[in-house]
Amino acid sequence: MSNSDVPRRARLHDAALIGAMGLVAACGLVYEYLMAHYAGRILGAVEPTLYAMIGLMIVAMGIGAFAAKWIAAIYRGFAWLELSIALLGGSSVLLLSGAVALTYSLPEWLRSVYGIDVAVPLEGGVVATLVATSRILPFAAGFLIGLLIGMEIPLIARVREHVHARHLEHNLGTMYGADYIGAGIGAAIWVLVCLKLPIVYAAVGAAAVNTLVGVGFLIVYRARLKPLRWLWTGHVALALLLAALAGFGTQWMASLGDTLFKDRVVHRLQTPYQNVVITKRHVAAGKPDVLSLYINGALQFASNDERIYHAHLTTPAMLAAYRRERVLVLGGGDGLAVRDLLRWNPRSVTLIDIDRELLRLFRGKAEDAPAWLGRALVALNEHALADPRVRIIEGDAFVEVERLAALGERFDVVIADLPDPNHPDLNRLYSDYFYARVRQLLSPDGAFVTQSTSPFHAKTAFLSIGKTLADAQFDVEQYRANVPSFGEWGFSIGTLSSKGGQAGKPASARIAAADAAIPDGWLDKAQIAAAFAFPTGFYDDLPAIRVNNLGSHAVYDYHQQAWQRERGVFFAVRSMDDP
Repeated sequence: MSNSDVPRRARLHDAALIGAMGLVAACGLVYEYLMAHYAGRILGAVEPTLYAMIGLMIVAMGIGAFAAKWIAAIYRGFAWLELSIALLGGSSVLLLSGAVALTYSLPEWLRSVYGIDVAVPLEGGVVATLVATSRILPFAAGFLIGLLIGMEIPLIARVREHVHARHLEHNLGTMYGADYIGAGIGAAIWVLVCLKLPIVYAAVGAAAVNTLVGVGFLIVYRARLKPLRWLWTGHVALALLLAALAGFGTQWMASLGDTLFKDRVVHRLQTPYQNVVITKRHVAAGKPDVLSLYINGALQFASNDERIYHAHLTTPAMLAAYRRERVLVLGGGDGLAVRDLLRWNPRSVTLIDIDRELLRLFRGKAEDAPAWLGRALVALNEHALADPRVRIIEGDAFVEVERLAALGERFDVVIADLPDPNHPDLNRLYSDYFYARVRQLLSPDGAFVTQSTSPFHAKTAFLSIGKTLADAQFDVEQYRANVPSFGEWGFSIGTLSSKGGQAGKPASARIAAADAAIPDGWLDKAQIAAAFAFPTGFYDDLPAIRVNNLGSHAVYDYHQQAWQRERGVFFAVRSMDDP
């Protein structure tokens, strides 16, 4: 070997090691986002969980960088490191799903074995330990993966210096440069590719790259890794596992996810915006099957009692408005609110919903849905989305409301049938800014109503929604309904403030004075009047409740506090002196 070959060989090693660093850095960033994203889906508090997971993994990477100095066999250590990262990263999502599924299925198994009544909650002992463990596991997995990722830079840097047989002055700078660029590429891949794929594919894809880097390392540095038998065995076994996950992982994930629902899952739909699940329950001979819609795990309606919810959502607003010619619905892509509104014979109904795939499903046009399901859903909304009076706008309600206001459009009634504010993106649809834009759209004698989560299980969020409406210059009243599938549910109705005249009356007074016939058989004026009644002292805490200014996340914080920390528990005080 001539002396001229040495620099060339060193450059080839440099290219291989720096390229490997960039690839594993991209994988590390994907794992970081993957664990944060999936932990948020499992644990519910999306934004806090995401930030906590990313912060935890960064700390773990730092610890891993320190721990790498104790690995004496740098070549063998790096080979086993890539194998371990690929194994954990590729299988972690499936393992976490299995843990959550076990948490939900174990209580039902115990009921069947010991004949425990469904009214008895199984929340203590082994079940409580299992629940607590399943909530810790995502962070434990994230920490372990971060710890291993943190070892990569020091080990590759040491391998590079060993190849050159001398200290390299800018070695760490070069490695960190490759790491940062690779991480940037990984972030782009996550946004442009991974978010559009089933989450299993994202995990398997990153793990496959780690495996290929490991295989390349085995080939290039085979002379320094002997004996190779166990390393090759591990990589081949891992490749077979990843192939199985690629082929069957989404099916396994769906099966594990199905255990979280008490009824049989008949259709799943992952759209760019949300996870949609429809379940079916057979009740008894002669009774119709119950179809339920879940979005991101939260129940949106059950076909056996959705008429109660939608009657309370639409009827009071239609009675409170002096004209009912032009109606706007925000959300409500299932068409059920539109169905009830069409019974009032309006001239037009405009529906704004962001999710095209959900709209296709409830129009009966989803090609991947069972034919019988499409027919059942269209029958449920009575072909409302195909009615010629209905105009559908596929877009973000926050953006479209502002656009319609800028165009000078006006509506007699505006109905907000939006998901609960359980995510920061949804919180803005309950903000003072959004309500001010809705106010611009509303006719002077019109009415606006929004679903407002539970007045008892999430009382502070309910109060904040009403207070935010008032801050946007609405005359606000709130009311409630008992929907068996949901429990006690709340609504906020607003009319525009005006001096004197009929237009200045609050919604309840307008409803009482209305002479319009109510086309829905679920409600009459007596029931509606009773819905506005709340227990004595219910609004005593209102002065301390924050308005949901845009960017403040007040309603989101209240909602998370109620459902996550307080678990939706409502305390009925015994007297006005009780705490």
